[in-house]
Amino acid sequence: MEEKKTQMLRVKLGSQGLEVSKLGFGCMGLSGVYNSPVPEEVGISIIKAAFDRGITFFDTADVYGANANEVLVGKMGELKKLVEEGKVKYIGLSEASPDTIRRAHAVHPITALQMEWSLWTRDIEEEIVPLCRELGIGIVPYSPLGRGFFGGKAITESLPENSFVASHPRFTGDNLEKNKILYKCLEVLAGKHDCTLAQLALAWVLHQGDDVVPIPGTTKIKNLDDNVGSLKVKLTEEDLKEISEALPIKEVAGPRNYQSFQARSWNFANTPPPKN
Repeated sequence: MEEKKTQMLRVKLGSQGLEVSKLGFGCMGLSGVYNSPVPEEVGISIIKAAFDRGITFFDTADVYGANANEVLVGKMGELKKLVEEGKVKYIGLSEASPDTIRRAHAVHPITALQMEWSLWTRDIEEEIVPLCRELGIGIVPYSPLGRGFFGGKAITESLPENSFVASHPRFTGDNLEKNKILYKCLEVLAGKHDCTLAQLALAWVLHQGDDVVPIPGTTKIKNLDDNVGSLKVKLTEEDLKEISEALPIKEVAGPRNYQSFQARSWNFANTPPPKN
């Protein structure tokens, strides 16, 4: 007998008609970016398991591996043509500055914007989030679990030497020791809400709005189930405030990115204006 797929809330992402599951799945970890790549059959089984649990929104990109995910190239004008030809239905951006978002949206409506957003990375809240809501653009937070930090990486388990985050500024030296203190504060609140800390952190992101669809990834079924379980965690405005205050953003030790990546992040990089 065919197994029935779990019912999951579906939401409109952006204002162009795209409907997705409230929780997505980031495929980056399957291609060996964070650790060693998983065998193909394991990756397929995890994707199938996510689908069986109601997830229909899968995030992939060519940079997640040597073309192991999918190839996506093109400028906005070319993407607009693909939409007009019926070959592409929706257009999204990632790590885009406010200026880039406005200029791209003027060429063709943007459906979704992928940005890092989690309890310990909130710099998009001041300008990017309001801009997305002004333009009707859905928000797709990547690394909603702080690159695994809120799942216990480097806290309850040691990081493999080949791990992408083993040398990340927030996971090394004194920074890690300071961040562990914040982790312990959140553990208390997770107990209050009868959930895991990872579920609390993910629920916090999920509660940021109906237009927010995070894309946590994993290579383990038990973590997938934990992520899906975050949808059952209900938080009030008071709860959200308490959780936010338990992890003051100014007390997070270390930048969100490697120094070599900073120049390509939305805070520093911008696409050049069109030539006259």
